[in-house]
Amino acid sequence: MTASRRYHITTFGCQMNKADSERMAGILDSMDFHWVDDPNDADLVLYNTCTIRDNAEQKVYSYLGRQAKRKHEKPDLTLVVAGCVAQQEGEALLRRVPELDLVMGPQHANRLDDLLAQVFAGNQVVATDPIHIIEDITKPRRDSKVSAWVNVIYGCNERCTYCVVPGVRGVEQSRTPEAIRAEMEELARQGYKEVTLLGQNIDAYGRDLPGVTPEGRRENTLTDLLYYVHDIEGIDRIRFATSHPRYFTERLIKACYELPKVCEHFHIPFQSGDNDILKAMSRGYTQEKYRRIIDLVRHYMPDASISADAIVAFPGETEAQFENTMKLVDDIGFDLLNTAAYSPRPGTPAAEWENQLDETTKADRLQRLNHLVSTKAAERSQRYLGRVEEVMVEDVNPRDPSQVMGRTRGNRLTFFEGAIEELKGKTIPVKITTVRAFSLSGEPVYATA
Repeated sequence: MTASRRYHITTFGCQMNKADSERMAGILDSMDFHWVDDPNDADLVLYNTCTIRDNAEQKVYSYLGRQAKRKHEKPDLTLVVAGCVAQQEGEALLRRVPELDLVMGPQHANRLDDLLAQVFAGNQVVATDPIHIIEDITKPRRDSKVSAWVNVIYGCNERCTYCVVPGVRGVEQSRTPEAIRAEMEELARQGYKEVTLLGQNIDAYGRDLPGVTPEGRRENTLTDLLYYVHDIEGIDRIRFATSHPRYFTERLIKACYELPKVCEHFHIPFQSGDNDILKAMSRGYTQEKYRRIIDLVRHYMPDASISADAIVAFPGETEAQFENTMKLVDDIGFDLLNTAAYSPRPGTPAAEWENQLDETTKADRLQRLNHLVSTKAAERSQRYLGRVEEVMVEDVNPRDPSQVMGRTRGNRLTFFEGAIEELKGKTIPVKITTVRAFSLSGEPVYATA
């Protein structure tokens, strides 16, 4: 292996994929590969894929086609497809794109070096077998120098009728609290200030680990983990995602209230505001239960930011059922809502149902929901006007180099004048002077002598 080999990773999809890409980049760095920004300059191109919606999957094939064509001119180019499309399609991907060298599911991310060794020995490799995930001892090549992802649980045991994740990411596998704490302590030593604990269904953390308290309560829950890692010196902020309403407890909410480093930001997808649709989705809760969770969060932390995910035009959804989703969004007033029109995914029960809605209805409902989301988010933003918010500075504003940008504890992106060289990683009080639906601007409030 020569030290001049270059690589590029393109990541599609969720935060879990971004974390996986950082770990795979760390492995490639350790193999004497060097990152390049342009995939066309790379000797190894890796696409870390997402199959949650059809358009993300089609984009992968479009990108892949260009690199496959390039491989005919540059035969020593190594082409890798990782992530959820790789897991879902497996060997079928090789038939569709024979130029591929390696197809690997998300459970194999930590094995990239071993798999590439097989590729460089002349093999075309497919790694999609379910395995016990090897504890991560690689040093990720993290995109940020301030905020870091830390996986705490892989996989998902839920069986939502629209979702491919359990099929492509495998069963739940929790990391031990000791391994998570050790990674966070290392991040603190490297100067990181914020950690986001990640799981496809993070509230399930610890279900597969041993341990029960004398009172009969299961130990090693997400709540226990928050208490266990909270005192790590140097880490100023802790976040977590993604939560499932079925398992979101008052004990967890109280922990977030009691632990000063845990940010008042909760990402709790509801998917639909209609009980019959929720039942068809196999979500395991009602819209009334979801509302009670939000009420409880706001009881303890009235100013907490709430974000969520929603799907419109699920098979069989009537106009009245869609209006129930609109009513829930109007009543709750989310700070941010990720929206999508239902997209049938291979191998999921809902994809086989005959009551699919037409594309015109999907587009209409998505547009109406998005308009309401923006309106409500703009209303929520008003509470920030004139307030002083603690902003952790992450980077320079790409649209205005004289400004830096960071996030409030409630996860609002905030811009203000300043030099990134002086402010990166620092938490600065900022008086908010301009509010927008999804971001803020302000002026730093520096203490005077």
